[in-house]
Amino acid sequence: MAELFAPGDRVRTAAGDPPHHTRLPRYARGAVGTVVESEGVFPLADDRARGLPGEPEAVYAVRFAARDLFGEGDHDVTVALWESYLRAVS
Repeated sequence: MAELFAPGDRVRTAAGDPPHHTRLPRYARGAVGTVVESEGVFPLADDRARGLPGEPEAVYAVRFAARDLFGEGDHDVTVALWESYLRAVS
């Protein structure tokens, strides 16, 4: 399975609010961040929580500026996110 993103790539997270469990935190939805590294390939947690087998996909550590997520802060926040949560930012 080829990974779609590489360290340094800018990505935007999905902005939707699914009617089921998701590992994409609400505070990070629609936010732009930078891929730090790949964390491997794992079944999608959203599916696993609903009793589905979950398709394996890449998980990435994505870094966000705290001020972009919360409106303040001079630190970064890093979140592990599945590839299907992310879109490339040009």
